[in-house]
Amino acid sequence: MKRTKFIRKTILFLMLTGSALFYYAWQIEPFDVEFVELEMEIENLPQELEGKTLMQISDTHIGDRFDYQYLIDNFQKAQKMNPDIVVYTGDFLAYKSPKQFQQLAEVSPHFVKGKLATVGVLGNHDYGKNWNESDVANRIEKDLETVGIQILRNESLEVQGLTILGMDDLYGTHFEGEKLMKTYRKSAANLVLCHNPDALDLPIWNDYRGWILSGHTHGGQVKFPFFSPPVLPVKNKKYSAGKIELNDGRTLYINRALGHTYQIRFNVRPEITLFKLKSKKI
Repeated sequence: MKRTKFIRKTILFLMLTGSALFYYAWQIEPFDVEFVELEMEIENLPQELEGKTLMQISDTHIGDRFDYQYLIDNFQKAQKMNPDIVVYTGDFLAYKSPKQFQQLAEVSPHFVKGKLATVGVLGNHDYGKNWNESDVANRIEKDLETVGIQILRNESLEVQGLTILGMDDLYGTHFEGEKLMKTYRKSAANLVLCHNPDALDLPIWNDYRGWILSGHTHGGQVKFPFFSPPVLPVKNKKYSAGKIELNDGRTLYINRALGHTYQIRFNVRPEITLFKLKSKKI
């Protein structure tokens, strides 16, 4: 009887523990945003940008998957940090139907804006079904620019001497990374926005040296201690999350995403990143 009672208690304990972990991963961690603060050293950084802040927000996935009031609440918190530059690294929508344009219209007045500039690039989900609906991407670009977010599609923008190069999505219909990187000037201060980090393994980089900000992976959303995330939507499984030195002059940073396509996170909190700009000594 004692052994039977012990087994029953063990089973009950395991069931309760499992239920608690599931509830945490479903209802708590997906909305427990971490504000990550880091330094970003940039070669040739103009003196006027020394100490300025650059905020990265990625993968908001506005749509039907979760209550996007959560995004608005965290945008308001982020705006109070008064970033100088704000960059968005793609997947604004989790596009399924034109309904998402109305949802974007409800959220877009609350997007975080930079004092000097607010720019972004598109992600694969911004290209609609099978990532090939150019009209969806064009509409998202137009709607975002209406509220003050300049979308770079294989284009660059100079912000007080910092050249921001925006690469269109690798899986979309308008990817021209090689063309963009031919415009890279080594003598300038540079930063690249590139939604999908798999693009870093393509022979398009023209000896680029500097930071690349990406999203797309969400850090896998689930990561058990001492193990790599079991699911990553990239070919190169080294590209998970955080700062990655590529040992060729490039530094990759993968944001873990503010939104999600599936409401489950464990040991991979959603993220907004705030970089402090600093001149890199050569």
